[in-house]
Amino acid sequence: MSRDPDWEADLRRYDMRRPFLKEQSIWAIWIYRWGRRIEARPAGLGKKIANLFYWLAFRLVETVFGISLPRTARIGPGLRIWHFGNIFLHGDVVIGAGCTLRQGVTIGNRREGGPVPVLGDDVELGAYAQVLGAVHLGDGSKVGAMSVVLDDVPPGATAVGAPARVIRRAAAPGQADFLEKDLT
Repeated sequence: MSRDPDWEADLRRYDMRRPFLKEQSIWAIWIYRWGRRIEARPAGLGKKIANLFYWLAFRLVETVFGISLPRTARIGPGLRIWHFGNIFLHGDVVIGAGCTLRQGVTIGNRREGGPVPVLGDDVELGAYAQVLGAVHLGDGSKVGAMSVVLDDVPPGATAVGAPARVIRRAAAPGQADFLEKDLT
């Protein structure tokens, strides 16, 4: 088996003492990374057989653990999912490196066929946060629990509420770092 640096980065964010027994979310991430490796294979019988096993494993993990990470989504290395369950990503979503998702997170479009979010690096989403539509979450941004993000969140900012508004933004030197801006 060839090395997968993205998978290795994911594993580094988990407690390495029996992660497959303690963290159900690691199964979903493993299936996602395996699916990406299958997609990179050349066409042929081996790929078709691997796809069959992938889809069975994907559906099993999605049903049992409630985590849907379609292999068509582009997820950077170092994904960490805390508290598995009810996590759904649209197949076209882009997630940067070192991001953290918690239970109940939905990242997708606002209407069928519509644009989907792009998350920068080191973004954290609280429990039951929803990020919907053509929005960009900047590097290092945070979204509070149960927030509904419908507009861009600047790098380093914290957004909360439904609809979300920025309540804290990383400040430039010499500036206060609490700024409030409605995102509606």
